[in-house]
Amino acid sequence: MSVKISVITACYNSADTIEDTLLSVTGQDYQGIEYIIIDGVSKDNTLQIADKYKARIAKIISEKDGGIYFALNKGIALASGEIIAFLHGDDVYAHPTVLSRVLQTFMETGADAVYGDLQYVDREDTSRVIRHWRSGKFYPGIFRKGWMPPHPAFFLRRKCYEKFGMFDTSFRFSADYELMLRMLERHQVKIAYLPEVLVKMRVGGTSNVSLNNRLKANREDRRAWR
Repeated sequence: MSVKISVITACYNSADTIEDTLLSVTGQDYQGIEYIIIDGVSKDNTLQIADKYKARIAKIISEKDGGIYFALNKGIALASGEIIAFLHGDDVYAHPTVLSRVLQTFMETGADAVYGDLQYVDREDTSRVIRHWRSGKFYPGIFRKGWMPPHPAFFLRRKCYEKFGMFDTSFRFSADYELMLRMLERHQVKIAYLPEVLVKMRVGGTSNVSLNNRLKANREDRRAWR
């Protein structure tokens, strides 16, 4: 029996990039994927593009919500996979074997969470790397030194969300940071590092802003430690 991986894409007005995201998920060599798209009622052609791939998409939900973390929580609540992944509407998996490599790491290590590296790439030319986010190994206390794994390259078993909670939407900018901090530092879930690039993130996209608006997020990051 294969392990199901739920991949959740949150998007809004992503017509310029969503097809690349869809192709990178549907083009994975691992077949046990439950693909869920949570759209914030896009006003462009995002949904029409997604509809072209509906045979490979388990659920498409388009409705207003309170922002990206509300959308991701909605996706988690709908997911039935043992492992949950997030890939936003302007991101792509780095190669067609990402999910099979991640699953192999879960199986070999018995981990509850697996994470890897990420590349920021040019919005028009995703082969042009702007910055390489090399995560490195986790150890207790490293969050206090400013460390965090890139959220799109962070994969977590669904049972951890069920046991320890989903995104805390009282955090407007840092709910991803707070969730990973909670899972790794407070609850000490078993974690494994896969030292390779798993995701390419376009510079200037929605997910890029949500991950790197650090000036606004700093205060929330401190609150996450309370």
